[in-house]
Amino acid sequence: MFHWPYKMLCYNIARLLVEQTLSHAVKKHFLYSFIVISSGAMAQAQAAEDEVNNDIERIEVKRQWQPYRGNVPLIETPQALDRINADTLQSEGITRFMEALDFSPSIVRQNNSGGLFDSFAIRGFSGDENNPTGYLVNGFNSRGYNGNRNTANIETIEVMKGPGSALYGQGEPGGTINIITKKPEFDEKGYVQGTFGNFNKKQIEFDHTKGLTDDVAYRINGFYEDSETYRDHVDVESFHLSPSLLWNISATTSMSYEMEILDQRKPLERGVYVLNNDFDSVDTSAFYGDIRDGAHQVKALGHQLMLNHQLSQQWHVLTGLAYRDSSFKGQSSDTELSDGRQLIYTNPNLLSRQRRERDYQASDFSARLELSGATELAGVNNNLLIGLDYYNFQLDTDYRVWRTAWGSGDPTYAIDPNNPDYTLARPATSPTTLTSEKQNGLGLYAQDLIELTDKAKLMLGVRIDKFEQSILNKVDNERQQQDQTEVSSRFGFVYELAPNFNTYASYAEGFRPNPGLDSDRNPFEPEKTKSFELGLKWQDIAERFSGSLALFDASKTNMLTAEPDTGLSATLGEVESQGVEFQLTTLLTNDTSLEFAYAYTDAKTAKDLIDNDWGVPIPKGSRLINIAKHVGHVSLRHYTDIMGKDAYFGTTVNYVGDRLGETTDPDYILPAYTLVNLSASMDVTQRFSVMLDVNNLFNEKYFVSSYHKLWTMPGEPINFSASVKYQF
Repeated sequence: MFHWPYKMLCYNIARLLVEQTLSHAVKKHFLYSFIVISSGAMAQAQAAEDEVNNDIERIEVKRQWQPYRGNVPLIETPQALDRINADTLQSEGITRFMEALDFSPSIVRQNNSGGLFDSFAIRGFSGDENNPTGYLVNGFNSRGYNGNRNTANIETIEVMKGPGSALYGQGEPGGTINIITKKPEFDEKGYVQGTFGNFNKKQIEFDHTKGLTDDVAYRINGFYEDSETYRDHVDVESFHLSPSLLWNISATTSMSYEMEILDQRKPLERGVYVLNNDFDSVDTSAFYGDIRDGAHQVKALGHQLMLNHQLSQQWHVLTGLAYRDSSFKGQSSDTELSDGRQLIYTNPNLLSRQRRERDYQASDFSARLELSGATELAGVNNNLLIGLDYYNFQLDTDYRVWRTAWGSGDPTYAIDPNNPDYTLARPATSPTTLTSEKQNGLGLYAQDLIELTDKAKLMLGVRIDKFEQSILNKVDNERQQQDQTEVSSRFGFVYELAPNFNTYASYAEGFRPNPGLDSDRNPFEPEKTKSFELGLKWQDIAERFSGSLALFDASKTNMLTAEPDTGLSATLGEVESQGVEFQLTTLLTNDTSLEFAYAYTDAKTAKDLIDNDWGVPIPKGSRLINIAKHVGHVSLRHYTDIMGKDAYFGTTVNYVGDRLGETTDPDYILPAYTLVNLSASMDVTQRFSVMLDVNNLFNEKYFVSSYHKLWTMPGEPINFSASVKYQF
């Protein structure tokens, strides 16, 4: 049954390893990683989380030593949190990271650069629309290019919402996502899963872990996909491999190493165009690029090496290093956005296009050292966390463009959207952005959770960041530099109203460097953020109810948004977001659970401004692009047996409200949509199980995000997949 997947898997592992070793820089790091492996200097930097039986955990009560958290349990942290674990992903048939984030209503999708990276906003805030949204992997920032991340090596996704920048560093005021990867285990287990579906979907996923000795264990998991999509001429081939080792050096010390190999090939395409807000007439499968452009390729090779050491019963040291090379390369034919160059507004048979070529190379080195523990000062218990982190990020950008002359009505390289001709001569591009950027960041942070009484706890935190940025513009050989020191503070209060029922308040300040140059080739000022949150958390009330309620108010200055005319970024100014979030998980019976989650987010500009490129006024109170005011979902999950075999049935209803689809056009609004997804599985034998998933059951036509009315990404129509899983 798995002859084809195994064959393809072996072929792609061999092909990728050969390709990687052909690159001198990659070869050096690849060989280095295996030297590290062979020396046995591997281990687990953070203990695998003990998961409760809930599919989505909102609050955790067991103390864990975690990066940027120390010994403070989540229920005592003045911050709302969503946890999405591997069991949920498996039950729901989710293989893509962005689909997993749909289980947090605080998150909405953003422009994703033609579908080639993951981009999202938390509580209305995202980073630069022209770059992937940042997140943490085991506490390390994953800068650079990640492609469309899959879930094969994910154990838990933590959506840490609200004030936290004074601890994590350069994040968004809306929150931070931390991915906890699967760790090596000493008891042998594993699985191979093959998935097939419509649009010629073909995927294979595997995982295996085993103890090599009493002190050393390994794990390797991966994912391979070779599928078509609902979009014409858009295929995806993606390979991901994650080997890891764990070495328990002693009863108090462990070390771990993880490698990441990514190779993704997919055409960059901008979706569809929508004229006169007529969404009904849009052909959501239409492709307006050039099939000769081929696929963009995203590649990454990463390493993480971490050390855990228990100094005493109360004190712990966590330290680690991470290094990652990534690249983003290809060419595309993109619909022209400028009114003065676009013919479709006057001629329905001519859609003006640009030619673009990209070659982006990124490298990222990070290091972290933390000391955490508990001590008594002046008769009061203190939970201390003191840390130092450093990163060096380098980004080389080679971006080339061809465009028609302004107002010329030139049909060169225009395409008939109803009868495309892929034999047109392709114009030569010329450099638009040739830059080499270097960032260095050094941060010192400290936090203290003071136990004022048995019920009341006060959190104080501070972070000092030293940030340096240098950008060389190779077009005119000019260099721009900036050097800043920022101090961020954090305050929080937690009070236990009843057992497993807490209320909290929190405030934090922060900053985030803005990468790149503006259209005048000047570096951006960093974003400055402030955020406040007030909330309630409850866990296992009457052994059936868990959930949270949070009210938030956040703002930031120097937020970047897209300039449709240049394709680059510009500073929008000051924006703010207020809202409320509610989540409730309850056991209806011992075999049936219900989850309800809802978020109201009012994200808008905080002052009047003029868009410098278009000269369009953007008044105070204008909505932010792609941010829905109302987002929510309801999930019903039932476990039963059929003819003595364990079985599962689940349904999820997702709702996303309407959203602004273009920053400079307040009348371009993406319609709200509701999707119904079904999932079912059954254990045929002790080792074999089968799964069926149906998404968008009622085949609703919808649009997930937009950059401009001419670059709007439609959602996937009804789709289904069937999986067979063999466990050993």
